[in-house]
Amino acid sequence: MKKSLLALAALGVFAGAAHAQSSVTLYGIVDAGFAYTNNSLGQHRYFMSSGNLQGSRWGLRGTEDLGGGLKAIFVLENGFNVFNGTLGQGGDEFGRQAYVGLSTTQFGTVTLGRQYDSVVDYTGAFEVGSQWGTFYGAHPGDLDNMNNSNRVNNSIKFTSANYAGFTFGGLYSLGGIAGQYNRNQIWSVGAGYSQGPLQLGAGYLNVKDPNFSFFGNNATSSTTASNMTSRVYSGFASAHTQQVISAGGAYTFGAATVGATYSNTQFKAVGTDGPAGLNPSAYTGGSDKFHNAEINFKYQLTPALLIGAAYDYTKGYGLSDAKYHQGTLGVDYFLSKRTDVYVAGVYQHASGTDSTKQAAVANINGLSASTTSNQVAAIVGIHHKF
Repeated sequence: MKKSLLALAALGVFAGAAHAQSSVTLYGIVDAGFAYTNNSLGQHRYFMSSGNLQGSRWGLRGTEDLGGGLKAIFVLENGFNVFNGTLGQGGDEFGRQAYVGLSTTQFGTVTLGRQYDSVVDYTGAFEVGSQWGTFYGAHPGDLDNMNNSNRVNNSIKFTSANYAGFTFGGLYSLGGIAGQYNRNQIWSVGAGYSQGPLQLGAGYLNVKDPNFSFFGNNATSSTTASNMTSRVYSGFASAHTQQVISAGGAYTFGAATVGATYSNTQFKAVGTDGPAGLNPSAYTGGSDKFHNAEINFKYQLTPALLIGAAYDYTKGYGLSDAKYHQGTLGVDYFLSKRTDVYVAGVYQHASGTDSTKQAAVANINGLSASTTSNQVAAIVGIHHKF
């Protein structure tokens, strides 16, 4: 009798193990291009550029069915430079994403780790820099993080299930500083809607001590100096808080899609955070703010050929009054479902006084600043998914 009970118990264990289904997927993107800019610190420059349409990466994605509609999930995603093999995201092994959590089809997903904020999740896809324009076509300095330049460490994140096209979510990051609960704290919320040809999204992001918690949260980041390199906002590295309010949308009719984004980015209480070296511009005691508006258009000429155009306007107000006009053109040709070749060009014109209290110069995202008010970037490349 005892032997029979033991046999039945063993069979039950094996049956349970067989019922629980799990999978691990290896995936990635390799994106390489040849680029040119007319003025980078005063010089013409020809160079190789990695991760242009999408960041070059490889990752592992896994799920385990726990029964009753509940799943355990994880993602480990590494970024790299295809031309020299070095790690991306400041030297982090899994700098793009690293998280684990639980998911249900009824309610949504809860995850813990290094993750994307709600501005990226709900409005980033509407920006041309996250589509066919390459990261050079992102908003100046990616000041609103719609192009996903910065991730969030030590975060807890909720993403809802899809309710008739409506989704929502939020993220909270613990600062991790003993005795200083709010230091390095980050939180964000957002929502999106997708139904038929219409897509909409909105996001909010609040970052304490952004120079260290957001721009400087990688392995090689400085713990004392500025990690905010773009001339658009480098003078505001001493800000106590960065706040982003964003919205975006797109509408598809036939082969054409029209999209638009708006963001308001604020660097608050400039001059109050970090050592004196973080405030080289000597802006103090106030906040600098940026309006950013983009309109973009893409057209699928054939199933294999896409063309696009976009215009972006950025206006600083508060401490500085810099203005940036930017235009982007692009062509993307699909050789297969997984491989495409692309060409993109970006022109930017700057005016006014920028974050460094000097005459504003053009500074296309991902490039060193021009020495004049104008800058051009052009790239041709190949993009492959696996």
